[in-house]
Amino acid sequence: MKIFRGFHHPGIARACALTIGNFDGVHRGHQAMLALLNSEAAHRGVESCVLTFEPHPRDYFAGVHHKPDLAPARIGTLRDKLTELERCGVQQTVVLPFDARLAAQSPQAFIDEVLVRGLGARYVLVGDDFRFGAQRAGDYAMLDAAGPAHRFDVARMNSYEVHGLRVSSSAVRDALAAGDMEAAARLLGRPYTISGHVVHGRKLGRALGASSADAGDGFRTLNLRFAHWKPAASGIFAVLVHGLGDAPLPGVANLGVRPSLDPNDVNGGRVLLETHCLTWPADLGPEGAYGKIIRVELLHKLHDELKYDGLDALTAGIAKDCADARAYFASAHAPSDTETRRQTTRDRI
Repeated sequence: MKIFRGFHHPGIARACALTIGNFDGVHRGHQAMLALLNSEAAHRGVESCVLTFEPHPRDYFAGVHHKPDLAPARIGTLRDKLTELERCGVQQTVVLPFDARLAAQSPQAFIDEVLVRGLGARYVLVGDDFRFGAQRAGDYAMLDAAGPAHRFDVARMNSYEVHGLRVSSSAVRDALAAGDMEAAARLLGRPYTISGHVVHGRKLGRALGASSADAGDGFRTLNLRFAHWKPAASGIFAVLVHGLGDAPLPGVANLGVRPSLDPNDVNGGRVLLETHCLTWPADLGPEGAYGKIIRVELLHKLHDELKYDGLDALTAGIAKDCADARAYFASAHAPSDTETRRQTTRDRI
């Protein structure tokens, strides 16, 4: 997939089938839309293209009006969004900076400058609640009316439902906020995942619970920065880590701001996903994970972040979380009662 920041680039497609949106989470509703987009692009002999925005428009207006509550909790990072768009078969994604100029652009100017001259749209697919332009004055009817004059077709996709529930980014955020990772996975069509480069921290975890003062074999963590200040999920989770070997590694992770630690540390003020693998690959050594890109699946929430009274209490808390994560994985891999009865019947046969 080709990725462009803005559309003034020589490698951008001269014509495309286009959809527009924030695509936070790239959930099952988004996936259905992208499948239709790819089909229409192939039918027309043009590339499929997603136009998305960074920051999220509501992030921008939250900053302008100094009202952080206006900003939506972020499901995924830009990296994860682009990864999922590529997985869905999108051929080109344009990330448009949402700034004062774009916020003030009239709907007609957006059609003329962005859709027509910038992206060469031949087909435009939008959701049933799509609005665009300054004051959100543009709507589907306006876009549809502009199509014939500019030689692009317009289509609208209605809401996508799973078991009667409308699939939306808001529904995914609600599930993550409630710690219902199974519901989030049903809406996303996959486990909730965060990926990124492993970065350095204070290396405090390796000293906590170490077998000796200089062993460094305590609760070593893999630290990923979550670029947005307001993640949709937070707390302590049982996880699977991909990217450090042939098989995923079970672990326990903290997503949040680490309230028990010094806010002035090297990652102070940042949201981090800190993951301790329950088994550490021996061939990595203590420093071998830094700089690697890993993918962490958050499978089960254990509890919210806690503020511990000192490092001893923190060490005991992490140890309990590890034990609870091991119990979760043991339970998840244990056969159900039905499976046990089936196996017993087969054995008897």
